[in-house]
Amino acid sequence: MLKLTDVSKTFNPGTINAKTAMSHLSLNVEDGDFITIIGSNGAGKSTLFNAISGVFFTDEGRIELDGRDITLMPEYKRSRKIGRLFQDPMLGSAPGMTVEENLALAAGSGTWLSRVSKKEKKHFREKLALLDMGLEDRMKQPVGLLSGGQRQALTLMMATINPPKLLLLDEHTAALDPATAEKVLKITKDVVNDEHITCMMITHNLESALAFGNRTLMMDKGSIIFDVSGEERAGLTTDDLLQAFKREAGHILDNDRILLKED
Repeated sequence: MLKLTDVSKTFNPGTINAKTAMSHLSLNVEDGDFITIIGSNGAGKSTLFNAISGVFFTDEGRIELDGRDITLMPEYKRSRKIGRLFQDPMLGSAPGMTVEENLALAAGSGTWLSRVSKKEKKHFREKLALLDMGLEDRMKQPVGLLSGGQRQALTLMMATINPPKLLLLDEHTAALDPATAEKVLKITKDVVNDEHITCMMITHNLESALAFGNRTLMMDKGSIIFDVSGEERAGLTTDDLLQAFKREAGHILDNDRILLKED
């Protein structure tokens, strides 16, 4: 489904500020995978997502999506097949536009936002009701009036209203309080399962890394150092993850936001 072969990226090459963010990274993501990703600060997790989504072109290697080479495809073209959510709930939606207008824009209906059809409005309302946040009754309100959790849930709905081939979640609950984060994670799991979306999720929560999806990756210094799935993953604990990271990386997992369990 997604295949990265020997991908490398160095920022500021040839200068004293040169930094290798990814080093000969290879990865196969199967259709229907839900992969969680953990790693130390600066391990290359977001860089990996930037490479996949086309924020920059890699220095070496090849990236394929559904058998098509997208290595040199611009970001705006990749966005038709790849959805992405970021840490900041303020990203991904237009605060001055209404909830309804944001959804219409994401759906790409091809009509003026002021002329959203009754059928589309009904569809949006049904989708919002699934979030259980009351947004179906606030469709005419500007998105800027919503809470961070509501905006992140709306952004998730926008990213999946036309189900993408691949959904990238870049610590999308990190800025939310624990209760709201738990709710957004449940919504995420339901949407991914219901729409059968292949998903990759960076998380700072070790329990979430094991509780969600079918596969967990560890990254360090721009490389994947541990890849576990199936029965082996099912038997792991958060302590096991920490020990595996120390064994493979040669140092402890150093991330100032790492959580071993929910508060």
